[in-house]
Amino acid sequence: MTANTQIDKKRVRFAVVGLGWIAQEDVLPAFTLKNSHFELSALVSGDQKKREELGEKYGVTRTLAYEDYDDLLTGGEIDAVYIALPNRMHAEYAIKAARAGVHVLCEKPMAVTAHDCQRMIDAAEQSGVKLMIAYRLHFEEANMAAVEVVRSGKIGEPRFFSCAFSQMVREDNIRLEKAEGYGPTMDLGVYPINAARYLCRSEMFSVSATSASIPEDPRWQQVPEMTSVTLRFSDDRIAQFLVSFNGASTGTYQVVGTRGTLKLEPGFSYQAAMTMTTKIDGKEETRTFKKSQQFGAEVEYFARAILENSPIEPDGLEGLADIRVVRAVEQSALAKGREIAIEPVPKTLRPDADQVIHMPPRMQETLVDAKPPEE
Repeated sequence: MTANTQIDKKRVRFAVVGLGWIAQEDVLPAFTLKNSHFELSALVSGDQKKREELGEKYGVTRTLAYEDYDDLLTGGEIDAVYIALPNRMHAEYAIKAARAGVHVLCEKPMAVTAHDCQRMIDAAEQSGVKLMIAYRLHFEEANMAAVEVVRSGKIGEPRFFSCAFSQMVREDNIRLEKAEGYGPTMDLGVYPINAARYLCRSEMFSVSATSASIPEDPRWQQVPEMTSVTLRFSDDRIAQFLVSFNGASTGTYQVVGTRGTLKLEPGFSYQAAMTMTTKIDGKEETRTFKKSQQFGAEVEYFARAILENSPIEPDGLEGLADIRVVRAVEQSALAKGREIAIEPVPKTLRPDADQVIHMPPRMQETLVDAKPPEE
């Protein structure tokens, strides 16, 4: 089946699939933004209470259980889906949508395996629909400003990237379940991996990683507590990061060049303002960026791309590139730090400041049968 050609020329009709914490906290509020090119037309969840209460809250009458998903896709009521399901479910629900001619915006990480990522890419290409992975920072001003500073050569030749990213994850959170496709590298690691790739604008070819856990803590029976990673780029740059599910909240990153440094603090947040500090030839400058609705920005970008039939960045190849790295990290950690080769993904499009879309932040939402991952 080919893509739906009956899309209203002004607004794209979305279904949000999965109504857990991230959907309620940030995805659904994005659909209340004014002057956007998208609208919320359907909600899909296995939880009847969520469907009823959130449907009423957002004025959505078309609410469905997962078993009715196929009927929604073929009913002509929606043009696109936002997949906000657990990681292991991404590929199945994205492929179904693509095969039905419905455009797909999928939360990261794209899928649990590189094979599933490729299946998603193939399904979208075969049906002529657009597939985008929800890398919200590709539309966020501070991160794209960092890209421009590095590209400009102001800090000289960038030589290495470093980051520590941690949060204290609740004992009952899905992120501690290996069967659901989680763990600190899959959940947190995609952020420094992706940031290092878009800042250095090249791909990694090998990795060495080690993991550590407190043996007596029941949280680490399925996934490691923390993982330390060293990645090598094809141009002999190095990226290092540590991700942890058992540390105070932090997420700062730094790029060190031959003339100076760039630091972004926090680097990956959607709940706070960000501060970028550069130190070049001994002169330090600081710039602060206001908080914005990053989820609204990515949905707006995707909707415009559908309406204008323009190329997608970040596309499925972006998600595939990160998952190949994630899987190599996990393989190396299991092998006690043995260096693992990474098959690079050929990339032609990279994010830059032209993609920035600033939308006003939203108030924190009251959650229905959902809790944030952090204690």
